[in-house]
Amino acid sequence: MPWVRADPDSRGADIGGRIAWTRNAPARSATQPRDPPRQLLRRRHVRQQLEAKATKAAMIVSAVRWSLLVVAVLLAGPLATLAFGPVSLSRDWRTASNRSTRQAPDPATHPEAIVQVYASRTYGWRGAFAVHTWLAAKPAAAAGYSRYEVIGWYLRGGGSAVSVSDGRDPDAQWYGPTPQLLREIRGADAEAVIARLPQAVAAYPYAGTYSAWPGPNSNTFIAHLGRELPELRLVLPPNALGKDYFPLGQAFARTPSGSGFQAPLGGVLGVLAGADDGFEFNVLGLVTGFGLRPPALKLPGIGRVPG
Repeated sequence: MPWVRADPDSRGADIGGRIAWTRNAPARSATQPRDPPRQLLRRRHVRQQLEAKATKAAMIVSAVRWSLLVVAVLLAGPLATLAFGPVSLSRDWRTASNRSTRQAPDPATHPEAIVQVYASRTYGWRGAFAVHTWLAAKPAAAAGYSRYEVIGWYLRGGGSAVSVSDGRDPDAQWYGPTPQLLREIRGADAEAVIARLPQAVAAYPYAGTYSAWPGPNSNTFIAHLGRELPELRLVLPPNALGKDYFPLGQAFARTPSGSGFQAPLGGVLGVLAGADDGFEFNVLGLVTGFGLRPPALKLPGIGRVPG
């Protein structure tokens, strides 16, 4: 910055007329902002911090609201089933009915091989959320059926949760509720399934463990049989909680029907799509979606609508 001679009439000259020298400071543009004071910068920084915190808080509140809304929607079906559906909270399991519902063909008049898959509401309040599934099979010319299912309390004696028994009616009530027939095949197709059934049962990897939620449980077992025996073309209902259970390391699998694929995440999250299955979205084991064959809505707790 150069030194220049000051204007004599300006404050740069002294009284005695001596020449004063002053720095020639560059002129400030009219549009050039002045340097803000440090206090103003501090206030601006505080305001920005407060705005960032407010934005973050608003995002958290919005996420919580959406999460609560999703949970409320998912629980609406089970709560409606608990209030108005075929679920009893007062029934004693020791006196609950396990009588035959006469849905299975009589072996005396139906000598052909038969395979059936049933689903019935689970006992007590759990029935608002899930069904229990099992498979019944009768070889050709056999005098009766064998039931294949997983029963959790069998583990209490240190045994296997997998039960293969001919001492229970194939279509019996499950401690009160009447079962629904999900699938039936007869003749040569049934014989092919029955021939491979022992191997499929032996290959079930969770015979020594049971968990009602998210699995493995009875529905995990029947879903396993469906994948091992694609001739069944088995489509399980959306409230067969546990059918989508897989260990966390497995992220891709065929559906039990064999007509599609699913991407599970430990049975608590996942999606499923298939020609026979339709589309399903799993959140915490509660499934929503739609079916294609036949067309139907899939609702948590309620199941297929129409059934």
